[in-house]
Amino acid sequence: MSDGVRCMWMRGGTSKGGFFLADDLPQDPAARDALLLRVMGSPDPRQIDGMGGADPLTSKVAVVSKSEREGVDVDYLFLQVFVDQAIVADSQNCGNMLAGVGPFAIERGLIAARDGETRVAIFMENTGQVAVATVRTPGGVVTYAGDASISGMPGTAAPIPLAFRDTAGSSCGALLPTGNGVDRIDGVACTLIDNGMPCVVIAAADMGITGYEDRETLDADAAMKARVEAVRLKAGPLMNLGDVAEKSVPKMMLVAPPREGGAIAVRSLIPHRVHASIGVLGAVSVATACLVEGSPAAALARVPEGRSKTLGVEHPSGVTECVVTVDAAGRPVEAGMLRTARKLMDGEVFA
Repeated sequence: MSDGVRCMWMRGGTSKGGFFLADDLPQDPAARDALLLRVMGSPDPRQIDGMGGADPLTSKVAVVSKSEREGVDVDYLFLQVFVDQAIVADSQNCGNMLAGVGPFAIERGLIAARDGETRVAIFMENTGQVAVATVRTPGGVVTYAGDASISGMPGTAAPIPLAFRDTAGSSCGALLPTGNGVDRIDGVACTLIDNGMPCVVIAAADMGITGYEDRETLDADAAMKARVEAVRLKAGPLMNLGDVAEKSVPKMMLVAPPREGGAIAVRSLIPHRVHASIGVLGAVSVATACLVEGSPAAALARVPEGRSKTLGVEHPSGVTECVVTVDAAGRPVEAGMLRTARKLMDGEVFA
């Protein structure tokens, strides 16, 4: 199309992508997806004819609108634009891009900023859950400058705490969609879990790796990835996700004992490439798996005492700390995390 579409490009957490008002995009999903594929330059491994960065972490879209739901400020739809396939998927949330939704909503005038900080209640359309982001707004203006640092992102920025409400079973209908803490698929012990992100948690050793390899080494291990994909395809229907051959969920989490002071080490496949770090809600789900009795993660993790547990999830870029609050029965009732975001560009994008 020759006319530009209004768009803000932002870094959210350790991801990056385009933020659009819903009214600025075609209302027909097929037309919208065709436009976004052109915007990103997909399908093409380099995404050379678009804005995508040739990586799933930089080929993401947030669609935001003012909400009519009680107690909610804005609605947020996350879309994963595949790099080398003509696929736009809405089957998951993205907690990293979520970090940019609050600032974007304030900048676009969907919510009035307070002096000091502004809380933004966000309905995540992908899963029907609510998150609350706290954005720094001195003088009623969003600031991105600050001293908060997160693993996988150089430098510092203003902190954006995220609190997730009722994330258990967001996509699969239950925290443990099979009702089991452990299932066996192809002879491998797995925990099928969804605390905001559908994940299959497996001991890295059961896939023939240590769980401490770097991203490049694992991405080159075709045999390991084939074994992981075979498990994923069988896990999808068990998790009420149906045929997942062309879906970006479940994520595959290969865990090992921590060695950087955290609770658990993980290498995440998302699902066909190894994550440079780990997604926000993926980290929450892995941290929660550490609390599931008898699970592969619980067998390897170091879990602190108390009702509110800070669990460091170690990954290739550092450690992501999750705070999981459990009830008297040990069931997770709330999860939280600190993210940052930064506005990179505001203008029009052409497709």
